[in-house]
Amino acid sequence: MTRFAALFLCSFLAAPALVPAAFADDLRATGDLGVVIERATGSVLVIDQSEHAAIARVEGFGDLSHASLVFSNDERYAYVFGRDGGLTKLDLLTQKIVKRVLQAGNSIGGAISDDGKLIAVANYEPGGINIFDAETLDQVAAIPAGGKALGLEDAPGRKFLFSVWDTGETKIVDMSGPAPKVTTFADIGREPYDALITEDGRTYIAGLFGEDGLSAIDLWAKDPKPRKILPHYGRGSEEMPVYKMPHLEGWAGAGEQIVLPAVHHHEVLWIDSRTLEETGRTETHGQPVFAMARPGGRQVWVNFAHPLNDTVQVIDAMTHQVTAELKPGPAVLHMEFTARGTEAWVSVRDADKVVIYDTETLKPIGEIAAKSPSGIFFTARAHKMGL
Repeated sequence: MTRFAALFLCSFLAAPALVPAAFADDLRATGDLGVVIERATGSVLVIDQSEHAAIARVEGFGDLSHASLVFSNDERYAYVFGRDGGLTKLDLLTQKIVKRVLQAGNSIGGAISDDGKLIAVANYEPGGINIFDAETLDQVAAIPAGGKALGLEDAPGRKFLFSVWDTGETKIVDMSGPAPKVTTFADIGREPYDALITEDGRTYIAGLFGEDGLSAIDLWAKDPKPRKILPHYGRGSEEMPVYKMPHLEGWAGAGEQIVLPAVHHHEVLWIDSRTLEETGRTETHGQPVFAMARPGGRQVWVNFAHPLNDTVQVIDAMTHQVTAELKPGPAVLHMEFTARGTEAWVSVRDADKVVIYDTETLKPIGEIAAKSPSGIFFTARAHKMGL
């Protein structure tokens, strides 16, 4: 053995353990964690995927009747957006609230910047978005709008995009410089109600409630401009009442296809992700709310609005055919896949439970008790755009 090798070996053997043995048993990896919103009680469950169990209930989040959240880049913190304007930072490891601010009167979701440094919140009242430092929750910017802000998404380059229901505008907020730079696209369409951004960060698509079709913006273009897509969708047929607005953030990217829930109709729409042209429609059990792709894109799982909300349908992405119909229980509100798609977790509000399915056999393999559960969010979202 050389003198250098001997010295290296001795120093390695003499080095203290980085983690004391007594402490090691208390460690928990964040990649296995998630959060379930308990909408009726202003509380959340911190859950462990592998254990199929809740490890803590944390209270004090305010009005969670339309709540969503994002995760910090290191997966340790969840930023919960409440309907009452509350923005709450939750530590998943200590299962405690770090800080909570009431930043508006009525909010509708938020986003985290690609570098994990900024949190943006979309507000109905007073409108516009507020932007906060992710570490301290100190406000760093306020971007006004002439109405309800929604469809808030993160984009590459420390940018946020959102649309305005009242004015039919989409705004890009660039936070990469010393001050916010706002670009406004007017006349994208009547009453944009929600939006998505494709996983490559290229295309922002806003759904339109006040007219047929959707509006798309190519963010890679040198001079981005709104473009109407599916302009004739729904014409010539009678519109049905909308019991619950579909969520475009629950869109499915299945291979080279985008799958969207249709407004007013018992259908999901299939769109070519390159041309943004319609490629098909699938008739569904009811009015779809979320159309979500199992990781890998082969299956799309769909849930539905009241009164047909006890059902989940599974659609084959190649054939566009419904291949299975599940009955988890009354008022299915949300679905979430584990990172590699081996399991689907389904919230069943009126049965006070979350049902866990094996996505190959489509059989239930576990349940977790929860108080009026709605959104389910796993920490794998920390590494995806637009969630």
